[in-house]
Amino acid sequence: MLSFQDPLHTGPPLHTCKPVTSAEVLRILHSVPPKSSSVDFIPPSLVKSCAAVFAELIAELANRSFCDGCFPFCFKHAAITPLLKKPTLDISDPSSYRPISNLDFISKIIERLFLKRFQPHVLACSNFSSHQSAYRPRHSTETSLLASLDTIYRASDSGSSTLLVSLDLSAAFDTIDHHILISRLHTSFGISGSVLS
Repeated sequence: MLSFQDPLHTGPPLHTCKPVTSAEVLRILHSVPPKSSSVDFIPPSLVKSCAAVFAELIAELANRSFCDGCFPFCFKHAAITPLLKKPTLDISDPSSYRPISNLDFISKIIERLFLKRFQPHVLACSNFSSHQSAYRPRHSTETSLLASLDTIYRASDSGSSTLLVSLDLSAAFDTIDHHILISRLHTSFGISGSVLS
């Protein structure tokens, strides 16, 4: 049986998050569009019009959430809209749809605040793949495609053969074992403590 061992993380660990400030929340509130969802407790337009007041409340909420390692339960609800993956699929089959979740406005702000702390740590880790394209600034499917084409063209120019294997992992995404994921985040990226609670 083939076994895969992650290289151990050698950089600084991430076990706590830098505190959130009201000024930081205020900048985000001024930059995000006031898109509303049916699960919003408070209309985003009201949050944005009273940004100074809400910035302090959201900063406190985010700091408590990051300290405790627990995202507030009331913000875990989403309005789900089923979107047909392809027009040729059977509309009576639930697997033909992709669920689009629309989260509460405040939960989106807290997500942004956490991402701002989490992403730089992961990007700086020696175990982070330089070929990672999704969920990374200035990298996308286009940059991934260009990198693949460049590799193929270079191999062709040097007289080498190329074999490209593509895997669709979208179906496997929902089957992730969270214990394995948390273990790999700890060993490969040094992420632990309240960040993973």
